[in-house]
Amino acid sequence: MPGMADKPPKVPQPIWTRLPVSLALLALLAMVLLDHFGRAQPPAPPAPPPAQGREVVAEVKVVGNQNIPTEKIMRYIHTRPGNEYNPATLYEDSTRLAESRMFKSALPREEHTKNGVIVTFHIVEYPNLIQDVIYKNAHHIPLKELESMSRIHKGMPLDPTSAKNACFEIQDFLKKKGRYWAQVSLEEGNLPTDKRVVFNVTEGPVVRVRSTDFKGNNTLASTARLRTQIETSRAFLGLGGVLNQALIEQDMSKLEEYYQANGYRNVKVSRELSFTPDQSMVDLIYHIYEGQRYRVKDWVIEGANNNSFSNAVPSIVQLKKGEYYSEGLANADVRNITDYYGWRGFPVTVQKEIFDVPGEPGVVRVQYEVKEKAPAKVGRIFIVGNDVTQERVIARLLGIYPGQTLRYPELRIAEANLARANIFEMKPEDGIKPTVKVLNPDADTEYKDILVELKETHTGSLMFGAGINSSSGVMGSIVLNERNFDIARLPTSWADITEGRAFRGAGQEFRIEAVPGTQVQRYTVSFREPWLFDQPYSMSDSFYYYQRIYTEDTETRLGGRITFAHQLNRYWSVSAGMRLEDVGIGNTAYNAPPAYTSVQGDHLVVGPTVGITFDARDSFMRPTQGGMVTATFEQDFGSFTYPLVNLTGSAFFTTFQRTDGSGKQVLAMKSTLGYAGADTPVYDRFFAGGYNSLRGFQFRGVGPQAGGYEIGGDFMWLNSVEYQVPIQANDHLWAVAFCDSGTVEQSVEIKNYRVSVGVGLRIIIPMLGPVPIALDFGVPVVAMNQGALRDHTQIFQFSLGMFR
Repeated sequence: MPGMADKPPKVPQPIWTRLPVSLALLALLAMVLLDHFGRAQPPAPPAPPPAQGREVVAEVKVVGNQNIPTEKIMRYIHTRPGNEYNPATLYEDSTRLAESRMFKSALPREEHTKNGVIVTFHIVEYPNLIQDVIYKNAHHIPLKELESMSRIHKGMPLDPTSAKNACFEIQDFLKKKGRYWAQVSLEEGNLPTDKRVVFNVTEGPVVRVRSTDFKGNNTLASTARLRTQIETSRAFLGLGGVLNQALIEQDMSKLEEYYQANGYRNVKVSRELSFTPDQSMVDLIYHIYEGQRYRVKDWVIEGANNNSFSNAVPSIVQLKKGEYYSEGLANADVRNITDYYGWRGFPVTVQKEIFDVPGEPGVVRVQYEVKEKAPAKVGRIFIVGNDVTQERVIARLLGIYPGQTLRYPELRIAEANLARANIFEMKPEDGIKPTVKVLNPDADTEYKDILVELKETHTGSLMFGAGINSSSGVMGSIVLNERNFDIARLPTSWADITEGRAFRGAGQEFRIEAVPGTQVQRYTVSFREPWLFDQPYSMSDSFYYYQRIYTEDTETRLGGRITFAHQLNRYWSVSAGMRLEDVGIGNTAYNAPPAYTSVQGDHLVVGPTVGITFDARDSFMRPTQGGMVTATFEQDFGSFTYPLVNLTGSAFFTTFQRTDGSGKQVLAMKSTLGYAGADTPVYDRFFAGGYNSLRGFQFRGVGPQAGGYEIGGDFMWLNSVEYQVPIQANDHLWAVAFCDSGTVEQSVEIKNYRVSVGVGLRIIIPMLGPVPIALDFGVPVVAMNQGALRDHTQIFQFSLGMFR
């Protein structure tokens, strides 16, 4: 019929298929019975014909083996009868047999027949089995390591080639350990007729690097600065500085990369070794051919099709025409251009290329090629690697949600947030760090799936340490800290505790700290929730006991604080909280003034607080640009009623830096303004003097006095100007010159303004952490000297932290 599909023609069926079912069953039963009783044997079914163009394996044989059983050899062979014949599988079988090192050779042969391929492995065994393995004169390598390197042991067939290769393995190991003159030879085992393998090891002395020097570094960096770019170290007191040739080769590559990044495109680095007469020490010299330093003739941006963007992009390029080429600035330009488009929802890739300018030596043209893509949205988000941490915790750190416009810079920010959380493994040098990337970047789809890969790390720590400074004396420290705490994840089994699942996974922080000391002791339990009720608000709680011994009295504080904070944007944050304390004043000096005697005993302090902070510093530990302003207001009630107001501002300016961007000299300025109400008790008044205050004066040595004792003031204004100059190439040591000034008064006035000047050192010891050791010498220039009223001065002040 029209409109209907044609039906296929009927195919004639064999006649036996049309027999009644009962007859077919009877026939089948008869065949089974005949087969069982041996009365008739049906013909063997023919082998299945191979697929067109393919062959099957008919048989696998092993011939030539005398000492090694065939069954053992077949364990290495994956080619099997009945399987499809595959030359690749046969090649892998041959490789496995060769790597087993059981035979001199094991070669396969194939015979193609009508029934399939017959594969025969022809085995040629070694004439002898090893009766003993001896390592002569190997005094500094454990036997297990030697056996692991040589892979030769008693009872295995003798292979002279393998024995010779083992010599090179052992020799290379010794050289990496600094035994530059090491040699390993075969006394026995290099002939097929040998029955033993005997290695003769000449270890030689451990060669240490006595000095590292650089020749030809005329313009870019000093010798000291170049030493910070290499891994090879110098021996000190006969320790360290082991000569490692592979490391030296790596250092040469690093030096070339360092120079190329600063515009020396044709730099070449070689090395020279000069040994001492006893050959135990070496002077290492890197010869540097700097070549010409290239300048930027101009740069061009290609492929920017959107006019509104292409007109604005050149204004963000940092690489300037006529200046020396800098890889750092060029890479920053690539990132800035990518971000400029990305923040506006237009994904792009930017490729950087550098071209020589014909006829103009020492000049390059830089091209940024922009490849625009269609705008996209965030699809599904897949998180991999979180065994303990809750996905909602990771999602908060990401700040990326399905359905929103995909802005590629947010992926980099998400990675930074994951790293900053300090609960995931961070080993960038080994390629281990949290990553956030688009799964299908080139797919022609509106929604792009996001893959988050991370690896959880140990977030609990127990730290011990000690410290000393001129204001607080000697202190110890015991800290138990968990950075990925979950207050609601109670253990449900013993395994939850032993496997680290209990009380972990919510991204909270829990800390117990004990700091006993000679003058100060502090014991604190604190808890922090960075996302309260999954909202962008943080909550911090702390409960503490604090005791401080002063000249006038002993002050103890038992209480707690709770603070709620909200980050408004990249720079601004606000906070509100409450302080609840019991302040105890005891051990008052017998002739202490009324400011102390009137407050002996315990006092209740209830202080609600609000604050606002602007922070644009480029670094928390050592800022070189930007600034910070913090303002807080606290109204205290309880035994006394009074307000406390604090306003602190700081600013940092880089005035000079080395050609490669290191060695920044920084001008730092800081100002603090404080006000307390007239009824403020002495334990909450302002004092000045000491480190981080007015250097050149004792701790709490500046302010109003009564009877020779400091009684604190209700008004404080402190100012500091400090200039920081690195004096070590690795920026771990720098000198400071400072001028501190300010006053503490009984009311809002300036009657006795103090000034001190001085110099100091800041020392970073990597094994002790990033906080520098501070040593300062301050000399008061203007001090209070009004009869019996004199400031308490102190020339030298220091702070040494040794916390682990």
